[in-house]
Amino acid sequence: MTPKIAHFLAEHAPATPCLVVDVDRVEARYRSLHDVLPLARIYYAVKANPAEAILRRLVSLGSAFDAASWEEIRMCLDAGAQAQDISFGNTVKKVSAIANAHAAGVTMYAFDCIEELEKLARHAPGSRVYCRLIVENEGAEWPLSRKFGTTLDSARDLMLRARALGLDPYGLSFHVGSQQTTTDAYEAAIARVGMLFTDLAAAGLNLRMVNLGGGFPIRYREDVPEIDRFALAISHAMTEHFGNDLPEMIVEPGRFIVGDAGVVSSEVVLVTRRGLKDDTRWVYLDIGRFGGLAETEGESIRYGIRTPHDGGATGQVAIAGPTCDGADIMYEKAPYALPLDLASGDRIELLSTGAYVSTYCSTRFNGFAPLTEHYI
Repeated sequence: MTPKIAHFLAEHAPATPCLVVDVDRVEARYRSLHDVLPLARIYYAVKANPAEAILRRLVSLGSAFDAASWEEIRMCLDAGAQAQDISFGNTVKKVSAIANAHAAGVTMYAFDCIEELEKLARHAPGSRVYCRLIVENEGAEWPLSRKFGTTLDSARDLMLRARALGLDPYGLSFHVGSQQTTTDAYEAAIARVGMLFTDLAAAGLNLRMVNLGGGFPIRYREDVPEIDRFALAISHAMTEHFGNDLPEMIVEPGRFIVGDAGVVSSEVVLVTRRGLKDDTRWVYLDIGRFGGLAETEGESIRYGIRTPHDGGATGQVAIAGPTCDGADIMYEKAPYALPLDLASGDRIELLSTGAYVSTYCSTRFNGFAPLTEHYI
């Protein structure tokens, strides 16, 4: 938690649940990534947190944007981004979304199959297109390998087909999974991309861009490799497979940029036990999986927690949300120990919640209002 957020919470004690984001921290993270990967253009993954304050700050820093929908494109444009600085990175797009983006001046699109490619040829003619590859996601806390991408041999045929359809076959992309904790994943993916670049060049098609995706991790409860280690691994792999003839490079960070810039303030609603001999207390918060903490599914993302009783004796807990849905449990298997003095009415903080929280809070399930957001 940044001092700026701590001061805001102490001075204002905003109603809970709420998300507080330090926009200066967002800027610092953007600059730190730019410093270690100066040859890569940063396309912020808008899906991580599309708040206007964040988008406007990133526009002022010269960021480009990776958008998943026409609505995200519109938000970027409203925040001052130029259409040529927006990539429509979702490989599953409605025709109307493609047409709207093309009319607005967006010229770069992702795809991973022939039908999507043909939609782009019809509704965004002449656009730059890049094909998403399937790569291994081992080491990622939030894998993304099953739903998206295509194989190397299929990608080869698709890129040649893109040229035949009058599109600009710009490059290749991959995503090693969100919260990726190993540098090996990037090295292996770049090797595959390099092979396909060479193969297509032999067929007379020279690609110009490699989109490295996102996945750079942040610290939750455990340490992760520093960003300079990922940057070094990427730089070495790019040099190994492309030599001095480096293509354009794109990265699409989301979590890395905004994750540790945010804190969720929540109220403890209830602390209880399931039986007299049960050693595990159940702690119910006024936010849960349906209120923004969707990434706790499978206990994949394990947020750090601060309480007003830290430093005292602790005991094992399960942590759940306020709704009447039995699936609204964030942590039951993960080893969370919270103070024995924790009680109903206490305010706690869930740390590093700036990414993929507000965007998942999209319903009023059980009548609970979405969390309030404060950008400071």
